[in-house]
Amino acid sequence: MNNTAEYLPFHAINEFMRPDFRLNILRDTLSALPGLAEEHISRINRLTRKLVKVPGFRNSEKAPALMKIVPMSKSFEKSPELVAAILAAWADINPELRNQVFNLLKGRGWTFLPDDQPLSIAILSPELLKKWPIFPLEVDRTKLPGFYIYWPKGEDFETLYKQFGESYPDVEVGIDKVSLMVVWLSLRLPYQMEEKEKINDESESQIQTQS
Repeated sequence: MNNTAEYLPFHAINEFMRPDFRLNILRDTLSALPGLAEEHISRINRLTRKLVKVPGFRNSEKAPALMKIVPMSKSFEKSPELVAAILAAWADINPELRNQVFNLLKGRGWTFLPDDQPLSIAILSPELLKKWPIFPLEVDRTKLPGFYIYWPKGEDFETLYKQFGESYPDVEVGIDKVSLMVVWLSLRLPYQMEEKEKINDESESQIQTQS
């Protein structure tokens, strides 16, 4: 990865999350965890054993989901790995919202990588990473270094949520969840504004794929 790019660790997202919303995300994710893919289950269980202390349980993984929420919230504020694991699982339990937000951003001209070929994150060119495009949905975002600090100018959460409501008038979902999905899919946090850029043919040619 390009170490000169400006990233923040995943747990920096807590600056943008109200405590009650953080608890809601943890509750929803832990409650749905048994029905998720094994990669999510094993990753979150491993981090729970390592980072979370639940009173009365030697192995915190064995505690009921509702008892883990508050203790896990404290670890969520400090551990980038736990944040990434929870948000990846949360996105998977909200596939419809994920697809809607993905299409919303594409329609608004955010920079995207083409998804017609499998790619290796580890060997993407530094030139392309400077644009920090939105990766295809199937890319494991937990393997990326964190959140890019630059945000497209004019794309604040209120504007995006208004567009979401116009595009999906029958969908009842709050601005917090739409905004969180935007952050997770784009892997950006709105620290500094920048003009939107589109990937041109030259940058697309810099994509390297695994053979």
